[in-house]
Amino acid sequence: MPFSGLSDFISLLEKSSELDRIRHFVDPQLEITEITDRVVKNGGKALLFENNGTAFPVLMNAFGSDTRMTAALGRRNLDEPAGEIMSLFGQLTRPKNNLFDYLRSLPDLVRISGYLPSRKRGKGKCQQIIHRDPDLSILPVLKCWPHDGGRFITLPMVHTKHPVTGSTNVGMYRMQILDRKTTAMHWQRHKTGANHFEAWKQKGEKMPVSVALGGDPVYTWASTAPLPENIDEYILAGFLRKKKVSLVKCITNDLWIPYDADIVIEGYVDPSEEMVWEGPFGDHTGFYSLADWYPKFHVTCITHSRKAVYPATIVGIPPHEDAWLTKATEKIFLAPVKLTVQPEITDFHMPDAGVAHNLVIVKIDKSFPGQGKKVISSLFGAGQMMFTKYLVVVSGDIDIRDYSALLRHVLENTDFRTDLLFTSGPLDVLDHTSEINSMGGKLGIDGTIKLIEELQAGKGAAISGVDRPADFTVVKKTKSGITENDLKINARIILGVDNAVDTEDLFMVAWQILGNSDPGRDIRFISDHTIHIDGTIKAFRDGGFPRKWPNVVCSSDETIRKTDQIWEYLGIGALLSSPSAKYSKLSCQGNDEVLVKS
Repeated sequence: MPFSGLSDFISLLEKSSELDRIRHFVDPQLEITEITDRVVKNGGKALLFENNGTAFPVLMNAFGSDTRMTAALGRRNLDEPAGEIMSLFGQLTRPKNNLFDYLRSLPDLVRISGYLPSRKRGKGKCQQIIHRDPDLSILPVLKCWPHDGGRFITLPMVHTKHPVTGSTNVGMYRMQILDRKTTAMHWQRHKTGANHFEAWKQKGEKMPVSVALGGDPVYTWASTAPLPENIDEYILAGFLRKKKVSLVKCITNDLWIPYDADIVIEGYVDPSEEMVWEGPFGDHTGFYSLADWYPKFHVTCITHSRKAVYPATIVGIPPHEDAWLTKATEKIFLAPVKLTVQPEITDFHMPDAGVAHNLVIVKIDKSFPGQGKKVISSLFGAGQMMFTKYLVVVSGDIDIRDYSALLRHVLENTDFRTDLLFTSGPLDVLDHTSEINSMGGKLGIDGTIKLIEELQAGKGAAISGVDRPADFTVVKKTKSGITENDLKINARIILGVDNAVDTEDLFMVAWQILGNSDPGRDIRFISDHTIHIDGTIKAFRDGGFPRKWPNVVCSSDETIRKTDQIWEYLGIGALLSSPSAKYSKLSCQGNDEVLVKS
């Protein structure tokens, strides 16, 4: 069902016992983050912070469960829209042999046209109240983590338009508050917003930008979806909500935004201006993304509905709310990937520990030798999959979300001598392990079941008998480092981690290994059947590291203590311990500064 603003969605969540209202005062600076972090990691409800020092309630953790994620998309489950998209793509891409075949496809074309966004005259619900002398301080913008560069808008739907083609884009780029009328705009070099910015720069004109917050929650997910450039996000939103999105014209620029958004921040970016220093920011990788230069956004107007709610999210050490957004993307985009990129793909999965781009698991229907390698080569160049650092391809009857079974399956079907494909290429800007910014090592693993031709060529990794090695073991780095003696272990994979890592917590181990390693640099062959992956901090290696190495993201001791003290007044159940109390041990020797000191 479509929602007309966040208030509608909140009503549904409350009826479904999926929301807690917090009426006790909670400070948007650090405190909302700490409370939400505890609730998210314990599978808790959405939170509405009604008393935060502003006129706008803050909605947190709105997407943080399967139930809430499917409700946000207006569906009963995530398989439903995925099946519809598969059926629709199948109808539209099926070969047409005659006129009658074309006529049979017309209802599908008509159905798609019904989801195209429409433009309404007059003002929208999002413009019931207009602030022509805008002041960003009226909004309860969060400072999430102690070493963030300031307060950040974390769920902005940033609307831009190409000055030549007129194509529009809605992307999610964090925005750091600089003062009451300006923010930084963190669109990374690979993003469509940055491409539009460069086009306006070449034209020598100011770039109109409008930022929507809230509205139907499906808009938020659509703005994160990996759509091809020039495909309107509101077509996808309309398809999912079964109702076209109504757009209204902004007050101070020519962009169009959802009629039922909760809050809209209008303005422009002047490409002729010098960039501003943005960050650091406690990011979804679990590490601080370090400060860098980004464009400045000037606010010309703020509008909102009379019952506007301010939506926000936090990211940090996974899992967080973005894990459910990723899960929806996995389900819904399987059909387009299968039909337009690789038809043999039957499933793909981005584990939480891999923070979306560090690890992707792909399952295929294999029919010829070398097919696993073919898929690896293709996906490393496909859209946002180009950011993938570790890509594993499997085949056969295996549940790729059962990690123990998956690991055994991969090891049984992978010959380290021939089935590991090392390469290099673009990485996410947030990756801190590569020695060159946004470019580094990648590894594709062909863990598919080998066919007879591949076995005859000497491939196949089966190791049997009493000396069968363990699947993996974890080795801690001590003051003397990880020595050759430490690597004399009968295991297929030896994982090297820093001393503070809890080796009994396999999620922590996996997150550290994936986040702190560059496959081209940090994987070493011990023998034909054993590899060592170095997931330790590289800032301490001989000669140091050419880039700044960020610390892990944790709350301060002071914030943890203060949250413990007010917890009983929040009305959300028994006291939950702070995840930061555990993860702060990963900070360099207890140093919670933003940079690891080499």
